[in-house]
Amino acid sequence: MGTEENAIEMLVALGGVIQARRKRMGYTQESLADAADLHRTFVGAIERGERNVTFKNLVAGAEALRIPISTLIGIAEAELSARKSS
Repeated sequence: MGTEENAIEMLVALGGVIQARRKRMGYTQESLADAADLHRTFVGAIERGERNVTFKNLVAGAEALRIPISTLIGIAEAELSARKSS
């Protein structure tokens, strides 16, 4: 699998982690967007893995979700690895 496909898979996994964290915290997409100073539709696109998130937006989202960026990425990598090995 090429770099592009790996990046897309990682974006989808990261979006899923962000969505799960948001729901666990009781946020709607709109309330997370407000807390991170992002647009609601952009948050939805991130959660679906449709948008390539900039580092600035990832920082804003992680802060709003009260989780280190390294933890978000680490969880996404672990989930992606588990999917690939099953």
